[in-house]
Amino acid sequence: MPVTNPQAVIRGERLAVTRALTQVENNSREGYKLLEELFPHTGRAHLIGVTGAPGTGKSTLVNQLAYAYRHSVEGNSPPRIAVVAVDPTSPFSGGALLGDRVRMVDLAGDPGVFVRSMASRGSLGGLAGTTAGLVQVFDAAGFEIIIIETVGAGQAEVDIASLAHTTIVVEAPGLGDDIQTIKAGILEIADILVVNKSDKPGADHTLRALRNMLALAHPLPEDVQHHGTLSTAAPADIEPETGWTPPVLATTATTGEGFQELIAAIEEHRDYLKSAGEWQIREEKRLKNELEVLLRDALRAHWEEKIAPETYQETLGKVIRRQITPWRAVDILLEGARL
Repeated sequence: MPVTNPQAVIRGERLAVTRALTQVENNSREGYKLLEELFPHTGRAHLIGVTGAPGTGKSTLVNQLAYAYRHSVEGNSPPRIAVVAVDPTSPFSGGALLGDRVRMVDLAGDPGVFVRSMASRGSLGGLAGTTAGLVQVFDAAGFEIIIIETVGAGQAEVDIASLAHTTIVVEAPGLGDDIQTIKAGILEIADILVVNKSDKPGADHTLRALRNMLALAHPLPEDVQHHGTLSTAAPADIEPETGWTPPVLATTATTGEGFQELIAAIEEHRDYLKSAGEWQIREEKRLKNELEVLLRDALRAHWEEKIAPETYQETLGKVIRRQITPWRAVDILLEGARL
């Protein structure tokens, strides 16, 4: 593949962006060099993560959200939107369907939208190992809003919170009982909770369960019990809670219902992050997490170069025969690699 001109990427030239994404996703040397050139031009985009269990309609929601941004936002120049959709990789064949774009037909032909599907390649947590790199390419290319759709693995899919500024957790009616709504993990990372497919039976019940759960975690001043009675205002000695309380919104992605309210909530959350100083804090956490992931991968690659395959197999055999513990095996393998 030809060497990609960083300036062409920064200018937003579509062919250059496409080549850059491929080089970064393939972990090529050219991709790493390109990211070094592009990194000073990043940090401007609003990163929106969309996660949730399979069957909640995440891809259709992302399609409708991008379409709404492009056609419903006030102003003469709607924001440029990039979508990174992560699909699961088969542990058996190594392939991935990459079928998210099938549900994003409304975005086809719009020069202000760029949809990129990528395989998870065995990475856990709902993202791929190079997702952050692709996001940086789009950021440097001038896309104001970057939507990252995760695999959809379920309750442990929380890596998106380390990447996105605003995390949207998508629920849908009929996917479980009330206990599902209070499980730790995926719901705790939500900045905005969305009950999609709200035209289906049980949607009101799901909305009520989520709002009740949030009321326990974020009690509102008008709900404060004072001397055994329900007060409309908090007592003077109780300070009102500060920070962000995730709204619970209803959408129907197939019809576009509720998306103006969703965009308003996203914009409100962005304004909150910037006014409260949280934007910079999240940026610092995101870069710290990316550095740690890269460092971990580099150390493992360095170890694999240093350790002899026969040493690894011999040590593994001793673990299998229970001659040594896995913890002792780690010490032996690290010592053998002389890191």
